Amino acid sequence: MDFRFTEEQTMTAEAVKGLLADLCQPADLRRLMQVGAARDDRRWTALTGMGLAGALVPEEMGGLGLGAVDFVLVAEACGYAGLPEPLVENAGISLPLLAALAADRRAATLLDRALAGDVTVATAHPANLFVAEADNAGALLVVRDDGVSLLEAGSVGLVRQDSVDPFRRLFTLAAMPAAAPVAGASDARAAVDLAFDRGALFTAAQLLGIAQRAVDLAVAYAKERQQFGKPIGSYQAVKHMLSTVQVRIEFARPVVHAAAAQLANADAFSRARISHARLAAGEAADLACRTAVQVHGAMGYSWEVDVHFFLKRALALASWWGDARFHRERVAARVFDRPLGADQTFASEAAHD
Repeated sequence: MDFRFTEEQTMTAEAVKGLLADLCQPADLRRLMQVGAARDDRRWTALTGMGLAGALVPEEMGGLGLGAVDFVLVAEACGYAGLPEPLVENAGISLPLLAALAADRRAATLLDRALAGDVTVATAHPANLFVAEADNAGALLVVRDDGVSLLEAGSVGLVRQDSVDPFRRLFTLAAMPAAAPVAGASDARAAVDLAFDRGALFTAAQLLGIAQRAVDLAVAYAKERQQFGKPIGSYQAVKHMLSTVQVRIEFARPVVHAAAAQLANADAFSRARISHARLAAGEAADLACRTAVQVHGAMGYSWEVDVHFFLKRALALASWWGDARFHRERVAARVFDRPLGADQTFASEAAHD
């Protein structure tokens, strides 16, 4: 079997990386912080102009019809850049969920507007305490006990919540109007569960990108910073710290990519892979960011150091789409309740039940 990404997948990821390298550097993030802006219109227009909003929406509905394997590299690039705009939440989670509910006319109409770039859609899911980017969204998908409701953003009372990450705009829903769900609980269950798995997977991919960026920043600093007449990166202690982190990242990367390959199975095996990816990437990002701060020394604790953008994003994503305890429990259920062995490496319920 060939597990390599295709040329098209690699080209898409490289195009996104190139755009973000031009338009989403730490200096750009600092400019946004100074004016208190939520997003950069030029950058967002460039991203939506690539058709990324509809990446995971089926072609027959106007999207690109890509899969998780195609998008996981895009999410990783967003993490590496520290992208403030909600590309991953909108294109990776909300719009695929909206497309799955498009049998309802209201959902289909909103999907057309979202694919055209007129609006973004935020998702309120029980897995998350808050709703991200709700104030800038045109509508909200709200997962409730009776199903999934679609609400115009202006009709919902929003209460701003503080975040460790200055670019994550989080809200709780203070008041919601009565609205008939676009899909009942039983009809929407599979789509909602898949939305959660996408959220956990693409969060893992972002954390992987964050981890790599933190290491790259630390390596660049270690090459320049002089101590006792030579770069601190020449000292074995610094080399060992950074190489340990890079090994952790390299072990996490195939776990994330394998989880993307099996996401569509939507079974106990694929969910365990996603949770494993979430745990591995989260631990890599935590170690990478903390190590990068340590390499920078005392100034590493200051906002003047760019690594803080990535440290704060890693902390903010640590419990997003399930915390570590939840994901450990899903992995444990796979290990203790399902068969293990070499023949189970690519197991799925469809093939083994």
